[in-house]
Parts: sequence; structure tokens; C-alpha cells
Amino acid sequence: MADKNRSVSIEDLPSHLIFEILTTGRLSAVDLACLELTSRTFGGSHGLYPQKFRSLVDFAAYQLCVSHRVYSGMGWNAQKGLFGRCEGNWKRVLRFLQAVEESSGMVKTSASNVFTCGDNSSFCCGHNDTNRPIFRPRLVEALKGVPCKQVAVGLNFTVFLTRQGQLYTCGTNTHGQLGHGDTQDRPTPKIIELLEGVGSVVQIAAGPSYVLAVTDNGVVYSFGSGSNLCLGHGEQHDEFRPRAIQTFRRKDIHVVHVSAGDEHAVALDSSGFVYSWGKGYCGALGHGDEIDKTLPALVNCLKSHLAVQVCARKRKTFVLVDGGSVYGFGWMGFGSLGFPDRGVSDKVMRPRVLDSLRARHVSQISTGLYHTVVVTNQGQMFGFGDNERAQLGHDTLRGCLQPTEIFVQETADDTGLASEGK
Repeated sequence: MADKNRSVSIEDLPSHLIFEILTTGRLSAVDLACLELTSRTFGGSHGLYPQKFRSLVDFAAYQLCVSHRVYSGMGWNAQKGLFGRCEGNWKRVLRFLQAVEESSGMVKTSASNVFTCGDNSSFCCGHNDTNRPIFRPRLVEALKGVPCKQVAVGLNFTVFLTRQGQLYTCGTNTHGQLGHGDTQDRPTPKIIELLEGVGSVVQIAAGPSYVLAVTDNGVVYSFGSGSNLCLGHGEQHDEFRPRAIQTFRRKDIHVVHVSAGDEHAVALDSSGFVYSWGKGYCGALGHGDEIDKTLPALVNCLKSHLAVQVCARKRKTFVLVDGGSVYGFGWMGFGSLGFPDRGVSDKVMRPRVLDSLRARHVSQISTGLYHTVVVTNQGQMFGFGDNERAQLGHDTLRGCLQPTEIFVQETADDTGLASEGK
């Protein structure tokens, strides 16, 4: 009779069950690497995988990669390129894919209903019964029952990305930024029918008057204002209909993320390469000069790094690499570029690592006009730049050149206590 009190170690489990645990998708690439180092069970041979894999963990990482949304949508050349960039290490490929997903800004909720608030004078909040400000978050009725996973906001228009990969837009349409083939304003969200048949949209970004949309096959579509060359077609005229950027239609380029700045745009491909285009003011494109780029151009200074996120705003750009380091370039913008040894209006012409964050492993970065916030893999937040309106979460600072931690105080509601003083 078996001893019910005997403890069971993971080594006692059947190998196929161990493999199933490893491939549930709940473990990160770092978790897998730690398991491989700490137990022969995960590093040894079990006859469950081809000999070309180094260990059970390596085979599990491979299985997680091939089932990942980004990797499975890549062509053979793009997959081969990423594997080579990761030095033939499937755990590193998985770490790259998970880091891109973590920094994407996508939301996962049960209902995915969208609520909006703010100035609705251009109907960019999606409520056509009033053009007055919406002071409290209000459900967008036109999207009720349409699950959304991302929202991007321009100067006076809004773009909604659904779980099914479709786009809805509303608001001002002066430059065709709503993507319906005309310049007619839309008071409530309307689906962009012109994108049907091009693939499922997986990520969006909105500039002041233009939109970038990434499809599951790695192609980028742009529409709206072409005044700052941000559409990436080599021309400055407006595009009323979504148009594919031809640079990203090459078989070896599969874009996974884009960021829309005020006067320039940045893209990240599946090999961790960074591309930029638009106005080159203050070195925001990262090419060491201020020359405009009419078409997306590879940022050669970052070729040796595996980038996982790009973030652009007014004349500045940030690039997060897979080791958790952040590179910044462009206009300092009241210190929002994060280099305390540079003046608040200086230019940083080439990508430069933020030394003040070297001790932190950054997992996501977001920047506004004059301030920037980063989140670490430990859940800490750091902000720098202008703080005139307390946008950095500090009531004692006017501005901050050095990244300073933002502390969120727990309230009674945060800890689950009732307001009656229990």
C-alpha cells in the first residue's frame, strides 16, 4: 500500500507529464532557463525530443515558440533570421517573443468593453448624442458586444482594434485618418471595410493625424496625413485609404510593432531590427544626423542589439532591448530623454543607453510630449522629464532629469477593505 504521506518530487513524474507542464505557456523563458540549470530532469535526455535539441527545456521552448502568435505568423526567412539573431538558442527566441508581447500595450479583460472620457467636441470619444466633454468614463455603445484589445488616440480621432483584428474609427477625418476612403467625419466608431482581405490587424499606433496598422503577416498599412513623411511611402500627400508600406513587404522583414510619433515613426521587426522614417529633427531617427527619411530606413547603430519595443513621440525615440536596457535619442524635451548630463533642450543624435537605468530590467516604456515613464520587470515605475502638472506622480518636483521612482500608495479600496473603517 502506498505511503500517502510520502512527498513526491518532480523527478518522480512521468517525462511526458513534465513536458506538458513546461509547455502550458505559463512559464517565461527565464523560468525555463532556471529549471534547466537546477535539475537534471529538465536538462537530461528523455527520448521525447529529436537529438538536435539540447535538453527537454530546449525542446519545450521550441514548442512554445512555434505556437506563439508572432512566430507562427512569420515566413520561413523571418523565422530563420530571428533564430540566427538569437544564436540558435530557442530559449532566447522565446524570451524575445514574450518581451515583445509584454511591451505591446495590449489588454486582456473578460468583456473588453470600451469606455471613453474627455473632450468630445470632435466626437473622438465615440458618443454622438453630445459634443460636450465626457467627465466620467462612459461605455461606447457602438462597440458594445465587440471585444477590443487596443485603443489608439490621435489629435481629434480614435482607433479601436478588436480581438478579431478589425479596426473601427471615429472623430475628425480631415486628412483621411479614419481610413474610409474619404474625408467625412464619423461621430461613432465605424469599421474600416477597406482593410478586409489584407489579414488580421494585430497592433495599431496613431500619430496626430495618421495611423499605422500592423497585420499578422508582418505588413504595415498607413493612412491619414502625409505632411511629415510619416506614412512611409516616399511622398507627402494624404492617404484616405489604408496603403501598404512597400519597404515592409520584403520576405525577410516581418514587422511586429510600430510607434507613431508627432513627426516621425518607428517600427520593430521580428529579428529585433529597428526602422525609422519621417522628419529627422534633433536626431529623432537615430541615424546620427537630422536628415529626413521618406522611406523606412534601418537604424544601423542598433543592429547589434535585439530590440523588443520601440517608442516615439515629439522628436525623440526610445528603444528597449531584450536585456532590459533602454536606448534614447533625439530631443531632450525638458529632460524627458533621461540623460542628466545633457541640457533640457539638447539633442542626442545617436542611440545612447540610459546609464541611470542600467541596474533595472525595464519591461515597458512610454513617453509623452515632455515626460517619460518606464516599468521594470519587478513592477517598479520610474519617471523623468517635466512634472509641471504632476504627470510624474510627485507633488514636490517641478522637473526631473534623473529617473525617479513613482510610488503608488495603497488605499482602503486597494487592500479590499470596506470604506466603513473595517
